[in-house]
Amino acid sequence: MRRLLVLLAAVALIAVVVIGLTQAGGEKAPAASDFDLPKAQQELSTAPAPLNGLYAQGNELIGGGKDAFDARLTELKGTPLVINKWASWCGPCQAEFPIFQAATLQHGKEVGFIGLNSQDKDPAARGFLAKRPLPFPSYTDPASEIAYDRKIAAGFPMTQFIGRDGEVAYTHTGPYTSADDLEADIEKYLN
Repeated sequence: MRRLLVLLAAVALIAVVVIGLTQAGGEKAPAASDFDLPKAQQELSTAPAPLNGLYAQGNELIGGGKDAFDARLTELKGTPLVINKWASWCGPCQAEFPIFQAATLQHGKEVGFIGLNSQDKDPAARGFLAKRPLPFPSYTDPASEIAYDRKIAAGFPMTQFIGRDGEVAYTHTGPYTSADDLEADIEKYLN
């Protein structure tokens, strides 16, 4: 009888842990976004140049490697930037996308947002962006060449803040879990 009670207690404990993990969501991707990309692009089209050109490429994957990425940064020099490194397979990256969608709408006329899709395959990234669109473009970086150059290859996600002078002001490792946290870093490092 005692063995049966121990076995039942173990099964109950496992069930509680499994249910708890299921409720917490773990690495599960959030449901498809109801973010209105055309409306966001229309709103961001009134941003001053060169930001309006950046946002005209919203939700696109841009190739060209480090040269294309560096050319975009040169074009945007004088504008504070937020570079978010993500991958379609990264659960925390997926969870923070709504935060970046909202921040871009709030700050996109003064701050440039750029994605860096690293260690990912383009078809997977495109499929992901079809469900969770971003109002800014992402550069493809399958071998992390750009990420290594920017010193943001250590983990996922990572977000780098670039000041008006083109210098790195701050690098945030890990996901943003609230809009307030991202807002605080934008205010602290880009103003």
